[in-house]
Amino acid sequence: MTTPEYQIFSLGSNPELGIEIAKILGTDLSTIDTRQFADNEIYERIEHTVRGRDLYVIQGISDPVNDNFMKLMIFIDAARRASANTINVVIPYFGYARSDRKARSREPISARMIANMLESQGIKRVITMDLHADQVQGFFDVPVDHLLSMPALGHYFYENKLLGDDLVVVAPDHSSVGRARKFAKLLHAEWAVVDRRVDNSVPDKAYAVTGNVAGKRAILIDDIIDTGSSMVLASEALLAAGVTQMYAVAPHAVFSDHAVEKLEKSAIQQVLVTNTIEVPAAKQFSKLLQVSVASTFAETIRRVNSFESIEDLIKSPDNVDVML
Repeated sequence: MTTPEYQIFSLGSNPELGIEIAKILGTDLSTIDTRQFADNEIYERIEHTVRGRDLYVIQGISDPVNDNFMKLMIFIDAARRASANTINVVIPYFGYARSDRKARSREPISARMIANMLESQGIKRVITMDLHADQVQGFFDVPVDHLLSMPALGHYFYENKLLGDDLVVVAPDHSSVGRARKFAKLLHAEWAVVDRRVDNSVPDKAYAVTGNVAGKRAILIDDIIDTGSSMVLASEALLAAGVTQMYAVAPHAVFSDHAVEKLEKSAIQQVLVTNTIEVPAAKQFSKLLQVSVASTFAETIRRVNSFESIEDLIKSPDNVDVML
């Protein structure tokens, strides 16, 4: 069976990631004429024929969130009207995924709305990484390849020989416990959690830490670093509990508000993230280290297009027995 001819597009949310993915696949990014009018309306035109081809379009729903999402929707419409065979969306960072349920009355479930809007335009598949909640996959009726950054992030600690009995993986709050336990198992480490249930009668009291962290090196892990408050507050609790060294680890570097300033001033020695979101020069700082996940996306595209399994891509090459 011959595989259909495919083309890769990048809509500009993360140009370097798109270029790297295309390079690994040994192809060039297909060209698009993209403009923004004076009133901020977006115009896109696919410059060469896509008739009968399978398309993979790379676009994260990251800052500016709404502009980037509209660029994706407009491209999908253009590709569908140009008779593309299939339209597969590669969303390294799935914005709006935090709104995955109704926590209070009269709230939207925005993640489901985004899924409905994408499907309404006839997409065939979604390839994404580290959703805020796994159940977002269920909002789609098309296949979702949910990739994980843990193999790449964990490899950094293996490669740099940072493992050991004095290593502990810490969840900055209760919502990150599952992620911390898996990462700890991957690194053969213990795990702990910062209890951020604040006692209002003692507002200056450090948060409690559940687990053995005294005299250890700690890895704080979460799915995103947005304002940086969770990581910084957790680092303060760990410092008070006797931790000697701290890393902050997350797949997605949102870095909104004053996150960079907070992290730079904190007791955290290194902030390790992936390149699912482009970090502009203005948000680069001395503690930041980005690990590329382009090879994971590239290999997924290759296998999907060749009708091959991607099961082993969500396993760590350093510890294949751990179910992530």
